[in-house]
Amino acid sequence: MKKGDVRLRGIWWGGFLLLFGFLMSLVWADGLFALDRSTDQLLSLFETVFSYVQDHYVEEPDPEVLLEGALEGLFESLDDPYSEYLSEEELRDLSDTTRGEFGGIGLYIAKETSNGGDAGYVDVVAPIEGTPAYRAGILAGDKIIGIEGESTMDLSIDEVLSRLRGEPGTQVTITIKRGGDYVFDVTLTRAIIQVPTVRYEFLPEHKVGILRIIQFTPHTPEKVEEAISAFKEQGYRGLLIDVRSNPGGLLDSVLEITDFFFREGIMLREEGRTSEATRTYYATGDLLVDEDIPVVVLVNRGTASAAEILSGVLKDRGRGTLVGETTYGKGSVQQVQLLPRGGFRLTVARYYTPSGVVIDKHGIEPDVTVEEETFTEDQMALYGELLSSGRITEFVVSHDVVPSEEAIRSFISRLASERPEYDPEILRRLIHAEVVRRSTHPPLYDPDYDRVMQEGMRILLGLMGGET
Repeated sequence: MKKGDVRLRGIWWGGFLLLFGFLMSLVWADGLFALDRSTDQLLSLFETVFSYVQDHYVEEPDPEVLLEGALEGLFESLDDPYSEYLSEEELRDLSDTTRGEFGGIGLYIAKETSNGGDAGYVDVVAPIEGTPAYRAGILAGDKIIGIEGESTMDLSIDEVLSRLRGEPGTQVTITIKRGGDYVFDVTLTRAIIQVPTVRYEFLPEHKVGILRIIQFTPHTPEKVEEAISAFKEQGYRGLLIDVRSNPGGLLDSVLEITDFFFREGIMLREEGRTSEATRTYYATGDLLVDEDIPVVVLVNRGTASAAEILSGVLKDRGRGTLVGETTYGKGSVQQVQLLPRGGFRLTVARYYTPSGVVIDKHGIEPDVTVEEETFTEDQMALYGELLSSGRITEFVVSHDVVPSEEAIRSFISRLASERPEYDPEILRRLIHAEVVRRSTHPPLYDPDYDRVMQEGMRILLGLMGGET
């Protein structure tokens, strides 16, 4: 054996023996590696390792940075995207979102950390109406796989948020994956995001009130009460509630609204490991929607959290018929705790409907399944290029958002002459979707292109004893 090899082997063995001796010292110290380790022993082990790193690392580490890294790892080990350590900046961002106004592009997002496939990328739970992301056509179910060329696979949800937010007027380019293979970039201009809550409309020809709940904030119950009172004054006989792409919000808000539909009984169960995290919520008898008013609820894969509570309870107790797609499946309770610097968010319980249906990771299945129209992979490849080119957006904007029928026919004819494989009806639907996104007040009731709304109205009219 060469002298150099012997020397390298000696260095290697020396390092190994040093590490082995350190590990054995931990084993011998109060039996810390025993199978029945107590919490005190585990904390003692952590303190021993922390002190060793602080005293022996090749460069003197900042103890606060070490502690912050340890806390981040603690929450990551839970494999729960909703439990996390929050730095001071992240805690401030969370507070901004809760208040209902923040700077960004207008998306509710989540991150699945397991289950393979596209896990690790960022799920678009829902776009916020009227925001840059909404107007750009980003949809619930899309995946954000990159931000400014950087993969989101290894970014935490808060790191993603910090990259998406910024000064109003600045731009950010994100990479979207839609369906199996269609990937495209979209550049968005950041803006101040004001979160809307409720919109409503009365259809006098059907005596139907349409209630669109966009998010559950402290002001949502009073807005819902205002809408229902208006419907009553106009003699409504049926109620259609639209919570599609509603990402949720405050528990107190959705419970107050759910209470409008029941005289008594259980509305929701919250179960955790501690008595403080286990509660049952009952109706208070503050009935606002008369029991003889039939209710239909529209849901989709972007219906999440508090919106799933309202949908699930109405379905579970036979008070509403759900129409659409299985909801997102975010039915867990988080508590935020403050630390001297920063804080953390921890899942402490899960929600259950009165009959025991678990919402978290399962979602609420509709009574009547109606899938929203989506493109096939071939159609995505065909029309994705057209959408990415911005030609439809330019056409709509050039006609002050609402083009005339003659202008639409001429534009469709021009596009079809360039690509004979284009379907004129699909082109018309794309133009219509762009008009809706660009509208200051998009219509709540779309009898021509909204399949879920069409089926919901058909079912509601049948329950009212009218046309079907």
